Amino acid sequence: MNFSNNEQVLSFVRARQVVEKLARRLKPPAAETVPLSRSLARFVAEPIRADRDFPPFPRATRDGFAVCSADLSAVPVRLKIVGEIKAGAEPESLRLLLPGDAVSIMTGAPVPPHADAVLMLEHTKPCADGSIEALRQVAAGENIVARGAEAGKNQLLLEVGTRLTPTGIALAASAGYSSIAVFRRPRVAVLATGDELVPVHAAPGPSQIRNSNLHSLAAQIELAGGEPVPLPIAPDDPRRLRELIAEAFEHDLALFSGGVSMGKYDLVRDALKEFKAEVFIGAARIQPGKPIVFGEAEAIVKEQSKRWADPEPSASSGGTPPHYANSARSGDPTAEPRRVLFFGLPGNPVSTLVTFELFVSPVVRALAGGEPAPLLFASARLKSELRVATGVTRFLPARLSGEPGRVEVECLAWHGSGDLVSAARADCYLVVPDDRERIGAGEEVCILIFGAELR
Repeated sequence: MNFSNNEQVLSFVRARQVVEKLARRLKPPAAETVPLSRSLARFVAEPIRADRDFPPFPRATRDGFAVCSADLSAVPVRLKIVGEIKAGAEPESLRLLLPGDAVSIMTGAPVPPHADAVLMLEHTKPCADGSIEALRQVAAGENIVARGAEAGKNQLLLEVGTRLTPTGIALAASAGYSSIAVFRRPRVAVLATGDELVPVHAAPGPSQIRNSNLHSLAAQIELAGGEPVPLPIAPDDPRRLRELIAEAFEHDLALFSGGVSMGKYDLVRDALKEFKAEVFIGAARIQPGKPIVFGEAEAIVKEQSKRWADPEPSASSGGTPPHYANSARSGDPTAEPRRVLFFGLPGNPVSTLVTFELFVSPVVRALAGGEPAPLLFASARLKSELRVATGVTRFLPARLSGEPGRVEVECLAWHGSGDLVSAARADCYLVVPDDRERIGAGEEVCILIFGAELR
């Protein structure tokens, strides 16, 4: 494994292509059935089909009067009120509508036979004898949704791999699904590294910081469809780091925060060599987040040939530390070793947030049974002139403002990739191409909207 190979230092576009191509080749996980109430953000594992026509009857979309449109060819005209239909009315109670008749009807109610339009209430005037005066014409089909117009019986409503949003859940409920088959959520290990880190509940020393990356990554993993598995902070100790990396590789995906740059105590890269790592991305020409690493490594799991009869003593109990061997999970030394994808993310918190959005999210979604969602790019007018150095694609925290037809974006003043205070105020990233040194005020620029993983 050679991290200095220039071919592994990719442009943003090329690095994203590498991730998406690999993500699309991943096999979906096993399925499980969950109550519909617990299916939010999960990916559908079996097709969701309509159990009947949607709607199952011609449905009124306005409060008003069910009428025959031909009776309103010349207006104003009086119509006789012959009944009332509310939502939920039984079909047998619907009276056959005769010429010159009208039926009071509510939104969502079934339209009676022979009526072909609904005249809105505000386009009528009540008369003293209980009839109404129609003040405008209506076309056939106006304010009515025909039976089966939305979906026919057995029609596909949600295909496999669809992420369940509140709307999708409502649709499944409408089709009678009280439970739903979804793909199992991938377990994503999160390992933050460095002696400078302490847990969030601890008081940091003068040169220490709290482990915020664990919590931001856990949140992003959940939004992308995965289940975060936090691991203990890895100190700048090669032996302990190796143990924790081995533990991380017991899961479906491993994320390492920090330790992937070129400093003396950036130990993750060297440790990965012991796991026969193959690197697909060694760095990306972006800022923040250049030292992003993406690859695949061999899981090293505990030897389990005697696991059930004679459990191995743990180091914490005073016994011999567990023995690690290049074997499959079954303990069979002849089995094919398991390969696990991993990302090495920069330790600076904004870099971690950005690189997850750009590169990790597609892989988590694929492991969860979905398709990699395209990034949400849009355009806006730059409020103030911007000058940067060329050579990297920049993703700068920014805020949107303006009104329809004139959306503006302003790059926030920030102090580099450790500045969470400014990043928390942002609602998008301003994307600066790698060949732009200056962008003038009022120029159209590209922005990246947060939340691709939510779709």
